[in-house]
Amino acid sequence: MLLPAKAEVARHLRRYRSWERAMLAHPDDRRVRATFEDAGYTLCVLMGKRCAREAADAAERYLRTSLVTYLREQSDRPHVGGVVGRRGRRKSRERRSPAGT
Repeated sequence: MLLPAKAEVARHLRRYRSWERAMLAHPDDRRVRATFEDAGYTLCVLMGKRCAREAADAAERYLRTSLVTYLREQSDRPHVGGVVGRRGRRKSRERRSPAGT
């Protein structure tokens, strides 16, 4: 997994939090909302998350832990997708026809 430099993550997290405060102070300002959403999107891309809130949480964890610890935490989290069987192997979501093709 390729991760950005911590300085870059810290800079984008500060930008996101700053625009979050501005958006909460002026929720009807379209320019502020658009810039806040752009900052959230950038953070999502940097941290590989789908939600800006998750990306901000991941950025904070990444900044306060070592790289090894962060990667270990990420690999320990359950993955959304396949179902894990009793023997620990992932079951495929694809279905086979009764003919076996």
